[in-house]
Amino acid sequence: MMCNLYSNKLPRDFMATVFQAADRLGNYPAAEEVYPDREAVIVRNGAEGRELVRARWGLPSPPAVLKTARDPGVTNVRNTASPHWRRWLGPEHRCLVPLSAFSEPGRDEQGKHVPVWFALTGGQPAAFAGIEVRGWRSVRKVRDGETTDDLFAFLTTQANAEVAEIHPKAMPVILTEPEHWNTWLRAPWAEAQALCRPLPDGSLRRL
Repeated sequence: MMCNLYSNKLPRDFMATVFQAADRLGNYPAAEEVYPDREAVIVRNGAEGRELVRARWGLPSPPAVLKTARDPGVTNVRNTASPHWRRWLGPEHRCLVPLSAFSEPGRDEQGKHVPVWFALTGGQPAAFAGIEVRGWRSVRKVRDGETTDDLFAFLTTQANAEVAEIHPKAMPVILTEPEHWNTWLRAPWAEAQALCRPLPDGSLRRL
């Protein structure tokens, strides 16, 4: 299992300033720890420029993997060559997902699953490279029936040295430079795709 838990402790006014986005979060209680299928803050392209909005974590699942009408969503996108994801790779569907830290599944001395947390060594603002889909109708929870949601997930890539010690297969794509945020939100896929790479070794520390 890849990253299915992260934290965002950044104040909303700080995010609006750093990501140069209009705050459209409304009366939004910040959740420092974000779990799948919960709402979180994303930065997306709006009609009047970048905006901070809420979206639900988990993009639509490929129909072939669904066994019932319920779709729990996909939190991490790895295979961007898949036709299911390829339709959402243009700038109009790309987003940034601000974060303070992220976790990968580890085990303690007794073999019990525990999250291992990572943060940037420099403490600079960062965001996952994400994809967002607006107004998607699906059954996320049986008790709620069909709902209409704005959804998001983020891309993954090869693990760097720090993450590989815990999860050797993959890590989230994390962008730390404003120029890379701009590229991710605006550039054609052929250019933006080059950002889907691991952070340099030594960029992360365990919390």
